[in-house]
Amino acid sequence: AGVIFFFVAAGAQTLETTGQLRGTWAARQVAGSGPLAQANVLVPGMAAVQPSAATVQAELRSAARLGGAAVNTSITLQHQHPEGGPGQSDAWVNEAALSGSLGGTGASGGGAGSASPGLLDGWSWSAGKKVVSWDVGYAFRPNDVVQQETRRTLSPATLVGRPLLMAEHFSADTAWSLVWVNPTRARNATGADEPALAARVYWRDGAVDWHGFARHGTRTGASVGAAASWVASDALELHASLRHYQRHDALLPGAAAAGTALAFANPWQAGLGGSGQQALVGGTWTNESQVSLLLEAWHDGTAPSASQWRQWTARNQALPVWAARGVPASAVAGNLAWQASAFNVSPSLHRNSLYARLSWTHEAWQPALDVLVHPADGGRMLTASLTWQGDRVKLEGGLRTHGGPATAVLRQLPVQKQGYVTATWA
Repeated sequence: AGVIFFFVAAGAQTLETTGQLRGTWAARQVAGSGPLAQANVLVPGMAAVQPSAATVQAELRSAARLGGAAVNTSITLQHQHPEGGPGQSDAWVNEAALSGSLGGTGASGGGAGSASPGLLDGWSWSAGKKVVSWDVGYAFRPNDVVQQETRRTLSPATLVGRPLLMAEHFSADTAWSLVWVNPTRARNATGADEPALAARVYWRDGAVDWHGFARHGTRTGASVGAAASWVASDALELHASLRHYQRHDALLPGAAAAGTALAFANPWQAGLGGSGQQALVGGTWTNESQVSLLLEAWHDGTAPSASQWRQWTARNQALPVWAARGVPASAVAGNLAWQASAFNVSPSLHRNSLYARLSWTHEAWQPALDVLVHPADGGRMLTASLTWQGDRVKLEGGLRTHGGPATAVLRQLPVQKQGYVTATWA
């Protein structure tokens, strides 16, 4: 990270730097139920759960001109001290990208003073590590096929870009983006690290923004999508997004995951799932007092089905019986710990989700309250937050808790309650 900044600073014709210091305390309450809790009852310490922790981060951003190109970098230095454990320091590059224009105005042969656009006019390029976030949703984004950002994290975090080569074209009402993401990664890389070609087209038609998307990954194949955002009035905005994919990365349950017998290895293995759809509809209403209500509903075909979760729950209930039959506790606890693999099958726990967020912006303050609901099992996640924004100082805090029936998937997660406080100085 320091080497990148050194070369930018040494060769820059102009250089601007900004930065911030951020301190966060995150408190987490471990769940008393669920497969990891059951595993730790049988064998204490069998399944590690993320502890409470204090984190200090320093971020340095620079913008420089090198000839006709621009260089933008963002670097994070971090020290984290988990509760009951040793501290750890780390550093990484969030963004380091070179960008410029591809063409200028070309002269035609039509006589003095006449000119026509060049073939490359309006095109720009970027190369390096960069954040490229697409789509129109808030809580879920089916067509965020480059960045693949984790949405609705509890505490604030700076996004880490993806290695890419990108060409873009802009006009008054349209924009085209062509991206080769992860060009240096192995062809069998999974998730957001998968090498892929992606494209987006944007068109503004009065009060409606239209988006089209396409992607082809080396493992997951092709996907196509579309999205729209309509500003219906001064107070109301409506949006929708749809994506169809050929294949998707997933953790697939083996035969043992559907039964009650003990397994000798983790039955959940990385593999490719089949075709399906992701879709979202939503809208935002905001009044003159800056009270805002956001409602969204989505379907995620990559998530486990309701029947798969019922089989998973039945296995959770049956596994502890083996310990009463004299089977070594470590074998039973290991099988219970493997059950937590199901939480990582998809960004969405359930295929269908409902979301609502109420917020109010009043001078420097912004309180917010949101709820995520899974209709399939009645699980719900409640989050409350409060932000104060000054000229250079920003203070934030929030609490999150899971509720619903005892059998709801959200009630089985290893952390049931968590909160944070953050102070940022820019």
